[in-house]
Amino acid sequence: MTDEVAEKTEDIATPVTETTEGNRIVPTMSAAIPPEEVARITADLIGVLKTVYDPEIPVDIYELGLIYKVELDDNRHLTIDMTLTAPGCPVAGEMPGWVENAALSVEGIAGVTVNMVYDPPWDQSRMSEEAQVALNWW
Repeated sequence: MTDEVAEKTEDIATPVTETTEGNRIVPTMSAAIPPEEVARITADLIGVLKTVYDPEIPVDIYELGLIYKVELDDNRHLTIDMTLTAPGCPVAGEMPGWVENAALSVEGIAGVTVNMVYDPPWDQSRMSEEAQVALNWW
């Protein structure tokens, strides 16, 4: 586990209400799932989201800041709110399916709903330092 993933996992190891930390969302997680399991699911989810790329930008959707909200309910169903770098993105119809398939690969997840949202609109300030460095925007 990378230090970044470990750090993010520690931040959400206990159930919390939805908050933002800088440009990152702290997921709302079920209180019925043990904190250790929430931490594992979170780390695994971050890992699989980092395998999904915007085809026009060589950075994964997690580091781009396209994931706005994640909720895990008592039945282990994930609801993910995400956006695109631009509303007219040519993969707008496909990317939610990519995210759903990635999230379903996480052990312990029973189902996934991906909602495409455009409010607030995405901008470059949502990108992580890693994404900015990868794009030479640092």
